[in-house]
Amino acid sequence: MYILLFCSLYFYCNFVEHICFFIMKKSQLLNILKTFSAKDIREMRKWLQSPAHNQREDVIRLFEYFFEDHHLDKEYFLEKPIVYSWIFPKETFDDAKMRQVMFFLLKTIEEFFTYQELINDTVNSQIALAKIYRNRKLDKLYHKSLKRLRNQHEASELKNYTFFKNKFKIEEEEYAYLRNAKRASFNLQEVSNSFDHYFITAKLRQIVLMAAHQNVYKTDYEIEFLEEILNRSKLEKYISIPAVAIYFYGYKTITDKENVSYFQKLKEQIRKHGHTFPLFEIRDIYLMTINYCIGRMNAGIESFIREAFEMYKLGFEKKILIENNQITRVTFHNAVTNGLILKEYKWVKDFIKNYQQYLGEKHRQGFVYYSLARLHYEEKDYDQAMKLLVQEVHYDDIIINLSAKTLLMKMYYEQEEFDVLESLLESMRTYIQRKKVMGYHKNNYKHIVRYTKKLLKINPYSKAKKEKLKNEIEATTPLTEKKWLLTQLSKK
Repeated sequence: MYILLFCSLYFYCNFVEHICFFIMKKSQLLNILKTFSAKDIREMRKWLQSPAHNQREDVIRLFEYFFEDHHLDKEYFLEKPIVYSWIFPKETFDDAKMRQVMFFLLKTIEEFFTYQELINDTVNSQIALAKIYRNRKLDKLYHKSLKRLRNQHEASELKNYTFFKNKFKIEEEEYAYLRNAKRASFNLQEVSNSFDHYFITAKLRQIVLMAAHQNVYKTDYEIEFLEEILNRSKLEKYISIPAVAIYFYGYKTITDKENVSYFQKLKEQIRKHGHTFPLFEIRDIYLMTINYCIGRMNAGIESFIREAFEMYKLGFEKKILIENNQITRVTFHNAVTNGLILKEYKWVKDFIKNYQQYLGEKHRQGFVYYSLARLHYEEKDYDQAMKLLVQEVHYDDIIINLSAKTLLMKMYYEQEEFDVLESLLESMRTYIQRKKVMGYHKNNYKHIVRYTKKLLKINPYSKAKKEKLKNEIEATTPLTEKKWLLTQLSKK
């Protein structure tokens, strides 16, 4: 019994120790350190070596350990006893002490990042400095710092809602000085005006974000002050502000789809004043506008194919549609599709060549091959298109896989390779059943397979049967290859 108890305790202790060893790999500290750039490492070293921020030598050694010989990327070197022996070479492993050093390093890193964020926010850091001078009653320095802040703020090219928020903060700071100085006149009107501008621009932006999300995901939002904000925005003193005009026309474009004049006004505002928004914000505006164009295209209004294409074209040229050095597969696919529909083959070819580097590495090769195959198909170069589609490429995106098979299917049909086509259609049917494809896409590809099979079997001399199949195809949704199917049917 005692032997069993001893064994149980032994294995329990070993289990607990094993867990302690490996906890470091999942720690918050490591997650943060893995985001460090070379510049972050250099700046953090300086921060740690300053007694004002850190007075613990073991914290410095721990930080250096992670970036020594790429220890951060090697699983074995992240076990706590290994790390501990490097920091404290003459000591027996002490988990509590190890945790303490990790805690202090994490705390110092958080302070470093907080400082960096604050110091890079020039307006708020300058307001904080002005406040310090005000509290210390250093009037000359206060006025000098506030004047410098106003000049810097007004010179800013960005004029979005954040600009007006900062304007309000500056006016509030001056009001605090005037109130403490017991002046007879105050800047209350300026405080009120700047707050109105901030509130309207920020609220309008929020209204548009909610409306756009609601439009795509059919979510119901309760939007306070909607009518009041829209009515106020139409006044000349507000609509003349680009941050108001873009979001006002953006909202009207989304909610009043049939009135194309709102879209035209939105497009004009983007062309003239898009540069006054930070990158993340103008990207949202571009995508909102493109989504509207796609909606109009889907409604059968062909002029919006060109509108969407021009938005894509400009968005890529200005690097607006590239986020974190990446382009989403949806955006890449839609841009290629628009170009092909418009027969802008040279642009599509150049786009694939120049922008494929921004696709995620995991999906890049398959996506590029598929896009080039589509280009060659539209150019009627079926041999080259087929070579690309049958390459040993892993299409791990289910929808792209099915799209590639559909493109191959169309070429087999058009070249009358019917035996190969029937085999492909059967493999597509099996693939669709086996894979967990989202409802819309599953139904779409099931319909494509079904009607292509019917197309193969139909009697070309029976007008009644052809008319019946035509009516079926026209009435079926979703069916993305409807136009192709009807074209092939008309040739029978």
